[in-house]
Amino acid sequence: MATMIDGESYVGRVLMRPLSQSGDLRLYLWPLRCLKSQMGGPTFGIDIKGEEMLRFDAHGPRGHWHKGGYDKLGAGGSHQDFPEGVVETASQLAWSLAHLRAHGQQLLADAGHPAAAAALDPAMLEVALADVVAHLDKEGDLRSHAIARGVLVA
Repeated sequence: MATMIDGESYVGRVLMRPLSQSGDLRLYLWPLRCLKSQMGGPTFGIDIKGEEMLRFDAHGPRGHWHKGGYDKLGAGGSHQDFPEGVVETASQLAWSLAHLRAHGQQLLADAGHPAAAAALDPAMLEVALADVVAHLDKEGDLRSHAIARGVLVA
């Protein structure tokens, strides 16, 4: 799972789901990641044996995603903007889930992990993506709690 950064707040229960039969390939979700800049939203991604490969930060106007190996390239080297017009947290989350569903294997191969790309189980990915949506629904409105605690601005 991705490394938590000092000074950031993580609200809600973390979700982890296997994406391969071996369990080496996993999806993680932080329901609400509050950045030092007091903005945030859900963050999810894929790791291989604990090394983060892909990350999607659905954080509204400053939301973005990372490809090519987040841990290998760093935040600046892997940073990707969402497509034009994808600016709201909900639309970023929907785009991210669809993008991972359609391109997950290619994204892992492009990050230099062809074996992980081949090991990505499409059925397990579908279950994990559905679990992301269900988990976020179950966690509820975490933003209001974070705003009340002063870790996010309204």
